[in-house]
Amino acid sequence: MSVQSGTSIRRRRRTLFGSPPPSAALEVTRGHVTAVGIADESGQPVVAAYGAETLPAGAVEPALNAVNVVDPTALATAAKAALEKLSLRPKRVALVLPDVVAKVSLLRFEKVPPRLQDLDQLIRWQIRKTAPFRIEDAQVSWFPGVALAGGGREYIVTIARRDVIESYERACDAAGAHPGIVDLASFNLINTGLAVAGSDAPGDWLLVHLASDYATLAVVRGPDLVFFRNRGSSGPAEIADLVHQTAMYHEDRLGGGKFTRVVVAGASMRGPEQAEWLRKSIEERLGSRIETLDFRTAAPIRDRIGAGPELLDVLAPPLGALLRERVA
Repeated sequence: MSVQSGTSIRRRRRTLFGSPPPSAALEVTRGHVTAVGIADESGQPVVAAYGAETLPAGAVEPALNAVNVVDPTALATAAKAALEKLSLRPKRVALVLPDVVAKVSLLRFEKVPPRLQDLDQLIRWQIRKTAPFRIEDAQVSWFPGVALAGGGREYIVTIARRDVIESYERACDAAGAHPGIVDLASFNLINTGLAVAGSDAPGDWLLVHLASDYATLAVVRGPDLVFFRNRGSSGPAEIADLVHQTAMYHEDRLGGGKFTRVVVAGASMRGPEQAEWLRKSIEERLGSRIETLDFRTAAPIRDRIGAGPELLDVLAPPLGALLRERVA
């Protein structure tokens, strides 16, 4: 793995397996597989094609410390069908996985070793203490966060079971596309959000990612991730409480004020009634207007002007993996 260079979160961080992004991405969730392909038109990335396939119930069961790909053939078949809807027919893709397959931690070091190898060893030594499985069986990835006074720095560390990641990779290979990048859904929603607003936008903003089987909250300060919390299957009231707790933590522990943006992604996947209830509840608790993650200003959808909320929610995570290096 190699450290990505640049000035924004999507450019500076490692993915689970690091390399430059391809022109197509594949996202796997509990219920579906989505493929997205982009093209450059007059210097702007455009969503050129996409395809989605429903997975049979129980074929994929995302989890941190258990078998995920229960039916490899079903996953490979769905991935192949989704990829065949792209005119590109990519041989290499970015693979986006549910947040729950990995544990994300924020580690602070008052002094940072000057050598990259020593820093990597220090991070692995620290993360070993809280890892839910043997570090020898883990895939560890990290990227730099906020700089601290006195030369220290915070690092965002992702740890996943190697065999779990490899099970998704094998299904992707069986579908005819090699996964050159493996990454998490919420990280790539942040990439998409930064592509829309820019990494130099003032103030802190909150991402609320509502997957069908989990919820993730992340706070971004400029180009840096400063807070990340994932919860398993949660109802609307629990999510609203979690948003409120995050806002209090942001104010009390992170020195933040009112969020400049509150972005909700994935709400349409929970149905219109629950999505509307969550929107109103979060707005009331935070006193801020909620916005959906509409990426079309950064990457328009070719031949699709009137894309609805569900399509935007489905495409946003895999698209973020493709915008990581392409949008300043």
